[in-house]
Amino acid sequence: MKLLFVADPLDTFKIYKDSTFAMMREAARRGHTLWATQPVDLSWQRGGRVLARALPITLTGVSGHDEAPWYTTTGLETVLVAEFDAVLMRKDPPFDSEFFYATHLLSQAEREGAVVLNSPAALREHPEKLAILEFPQFISPTLVTRSAADVRAFHKEHGDIILKPLDGMGGMGIFRVRQDGLNLGSIVETLNGNGAQTIMVQKFIPEIVDGDKRVLVIGGKPVPHTLARIPQGGEVRGNLAAGGLGVARPITPREREIAGVIGPKLAARGLLLVGLDVIGDTLTEINVTSPTCFQEITEQSGFDVAKMFVDALEAEIAGDRSRAVVEGHDPF
Repeated sequence: MKLLFVADPLDTFKIYKDSTFAMMREAARRGHTLWATQPVDLSWQRGGRVLARALPITLTGVSGHDEAPWYTTTGLETVLVAEFDAVLMRKDPPFDSEFFYATHLLSQAEREGAVVLNSPAALREHPEKLAILEFPQFISPTLVTRSAADVRAFHKEHGDIILKPLDGMGGMGIFRVRQDGLNLGSIVETLNGNGAQTIMVQKFIPEIVDGDKRVLVIGGKPVPHTLARIPQGGEVRGNLAAGGLGVARPITPREREIAGVIGPKLAARGLLLVGLDVIGDTLTEINVTSPTCFQEITEQSGFDVAKMFVDALEAEIAGDRSRAVVEGHDPF
């Protein structure tokens, strides 16, 4: 297969832990051809099709913390996005306006015959904080609002709460307010801009001390090990980007239950890879942009997450080809 990865600049990859790199390495091991581009290098003009200025890349075999180059390339080429067997949208958050515009260009590429995973439309329809609203049976008491008065009433009811922006990533902008309500007003003003921005408020889940667990779901099926991201020091956040300690653990029955309901539904919408965040028995977020933790889980558990992913990718492409033939046209 000829694969195009839409991602951050390659030279920013920390390959010892990067999940996109793990995907590339497994795909290359199977003989697939790798290309890489960035959202800024996507374009479209009337009368033509969606183009990408992209790098054909060959992996050098370097891994871990080695300083040697991990890829080689012959340089940028302008290519038709629809000519790839699959396009993997792996641009890291935040989901800002430019990310949004990139998904629309990729949706146009889909209309031209491209297979894009995760689906651009599904990315737009499943914002990572708000996607949990579809599954209230799995979440803690949660409020989405611009109203400071609503937040105060929620705090009065639940006492110990977490407040977060809807566009945050890596634990950015998360605050805990305890029973005493210290600094609640200031925090709300900071997060919601005096009513200009919608925020999320949730009842604090004390099981965070045991970790904020990332449950990876690939092709609708959960990976059999999770990564518990355990807060360190005085932190309330377990995110690895916020200094959390990642510990791989076997998936629990409750996590399987949650993944068993959510995974197949989201897979049917074109979300090949999803990262569920679970604290205790409670779902807190659904990550769809560029879920991570492949390498941490694999190194600690021995389960090859990248292999499971590329297996699912190959099956998805084979299925798409079969559907195209049945429908009487084969763009491949």
